Amino acid sequence: MDLHNLSPRTKGKNEKRIGRGGKRGTTSGRGTKGQKSRAGHRIRPAIRDVMRRIPKSRGYRFKSFSKSFIPVELSLLDKKFNNGEKVNPRTLQDKGIIVVGKGVLPKVKILDGGPISKKLILENLAVSEKAAAKILAVGGEIRKPAK
Repeated sequence: MDLHNLSPRTKGKNEKRIGRGGKRGTTSGRGTKGQKSRAGHRIRPAIRDVMRRIPKSRGYRFKSFSKSFIPVELSLLDKKFNNGEKVNPRTLQDKGIIVVGKGVLPKVKILDGGPISKKLILENLAVSEKAAAKILAVGGEIRKPAK
């Protein structure tokens, strides 16, 4: 292959090569230094940084995997319930101790907070160890603890 056999490139657009001398000078309107003055520069979109800061959400139907309990203290139960009464999420909602949406029964955990003097029957509730000990010591019952 010789130089006189080569033909000029006809396909494609003639790319303007700037920053290589000519009437516009060395930087050719790009300014001096920095990422934007280099060939092949590309600035990462700002939205990408924002997206990385937002915690992962797995679609519009995603609900957290963690089991979240509504805490209720023993002293509240002692005030609101009578001796021998059943305590479950429905009765807690009826008495206004917990407030949730229609038709939704939340997971409730009974915590050791204050004294208890009444025999209560706890159903479908999670109970802490100290609270369970106090309830059983008074003569109450714990049935089917929620997991």
